[in-house]
Amino acid sequence: MTTPIFDILGFGAVAVDDLLYVDEYPPAESKVRVRHRLRQCGGLTGTALVAASRLGALCAYVGLLGNDELSIYVTDCFAREGVDTSHCARRAGAKPAQSTIIVDEHHKTRTIFASLAGDIGADVELPSRELISSARVILVDHHGLEGTIRAQRIARENGVAIVADFERKAEGNFLDLLALVDHLVISDRFAVELTGKTKPEQATAALWTAKRRAVVVTCGSAGSWLLTDDYKKPVHCPARAVKVLDTTGCGDVFHGAYSAALARGKSPAECVEFASAAAALKATQRGGQTGCPTLQQVEEFLRRAE
Repeated sequence: MTTPIFDILGFGAVAVDDLLYVDEYPPAESKVRVRHRLRQCGGLTGTALVAASRLGALCAYVGLLGNDELSIYVTDCFAREGVDTSHCARRAGAKPAQSTIIVDEHHKTRTIFASLAGDIGADVELPSRELISSARVILVDHHGLEGTIRAQRIARENGVAIVADFERKAEGNFLDLLALVDHLVISDRFAVELTGKTKPEQATAALWTAKRRAVVVTCGSAGSWLLTDDYKKPVHCPARAVKVLDTTGCGDVFHGAYSAALARGKSPAECVEFASAAAALKATQRGGQTGCPTLQQVEEFLRRAE
């Protein structure tokens, strides 16, 4: 049987998100009306894969899932979005994260209450070396460290691009995980925390190594900073101006769009431009995955901005 060639393999966390939209985030001991309620599949890697799939990339989730109700919900959501799950690892004790997200519609902010009750992220043995080495891009995060490092090493050996989305320092060999990434795309909050620098452009420079192809530090509406071999110092990439409705999932959509553009052979600068447009369009819609734009929408948005 021929191994399929995927544009993107996702190894990291998936989640089930319950989003509650309120006028303003409530103080303690208060009662507020929920204006809108939405359940969807989420997670760093989960939302990135849905975003990439809507943008035309052939995607597969290959991390851990169980046989519980939440895992079935995630599998069904992925199937509707065209994300393959036939190569994911099914393990007893594995289940998606579960989050309740309070969206403050007045201040355009959100607060995430996350529960990690089971094993999530990359498996230590699966998928096969053949599947990893045949992909164009692998997308990783800090969940399932041992399995992620295994996948990264196989990808490095076979010239497969590695895009990383890290939110925190994971316990264990996090520095090994960090060193194996060639497209590091992280938020300004974590970048300055990780490097000890005070400004995102300084953190961008500090995260650069000769083994990377790109470092991207995202700053929300303030744009992002990019450093590659083509530049002597970090370059600022402005964000697209839009009317913001909900920022849930914008960072994950950025990662998915960046990976999709990279799989099509685009340069890091072109990937950032494309990802910025996709994330901006997502911010105009409610929800994380439900607000992911299509390829046609992003291309039209970019044309209008020219």
